[in-house]
Amino acid sequence: MSNHSPETKLATHTLTSLYVREMDLVNDMMGKMTFTDTMFYHIMGKHPTAGQTAVLDAVLVTLMEHGFTPSVIAARVTYLSAPEALQAAVSAGLLNVASQFVGTMEDCAAILERLVMAKEGIEAAAKREVIQAHAEKRPLPGFGHHLHKPDDPRSPKLFEIARAQTEIEGEYLEALLALSSAMDKVHGKHLTINATGAAAAVMLEIGVPARIMRGFAIISRAVGLVAHIMEEQECPTGRTIWKTIDQTIPYTGTANIKHGRKRG
Repeated sequence: MSNHSPETKLATHTLTSLYVREMDLVNDMMGKMTFTDTMFYHIMGKHPTAGQTAVLDAVLVTLMEHGFTPSVIAARVTYLSAPEALQAAVSAGLLNVASQFVGTMEDCAAILERLVMAKEGIEAAAKREVIQAHAEKRPLPGFGHHLHKPDDPRSPKLFEIARAQTEIEGEYLEALLALSSAMDKVHGKHLTINATGAAAAVMLEIGVPARIMRGFAIISRAVGLVAHIMEEQECPTGRTIWKTIDQTIPYTGTANIKHGRKRG
């Protein structure tokens, strides 16, 4: 058990003022700071540089919309069941920002952190990481895409934006490219660096640690889910999704169906 007394440095208020960390919300922030700047300041505890804001903006835009992914499907069918609770639909969608979709940036970032810290150097560490994963038949997060081949068009754009910032050192970008090179050699073919892999590298470059990275993905995806809910209000798809599943997935049990038509 921790010996620290409970405390918070995130917010306080008086009868006439509100504070976010050390800043007066009304007089120092409203109308003066963008949402991205405020988000970085509130989460990271320091004001972002112009370069950090540019990179974070690019990542948030990149992750906002992915089409009819599991998170969107969950949000839309939840809205079908509970149209009075928009927040429930968005929450259902956000539960799918995890180890298989979008949240993979966190897992990729953890690998990149290990490579940068490796005593044997980035290239040797990358080769070891890939060989071990290949031997275990384990995919590496941040690589491969079912739609974008040979390359994910979002990744080089994120690299370009990050490299344009003078304060970016590039060690995590170097680690990701070393990992990519090792992947291609070990697998004998080119595997694309997907958007979450690229996002992981550039987020590390602006000081966001792997352990909190998924939180930024959640913030971005929430925007996309709200857009899908608004479209669902105007052009419903939830019942079609339900009907499609009902008609596509056959019953293969042993029930003795005496009446009606058996699907399958």
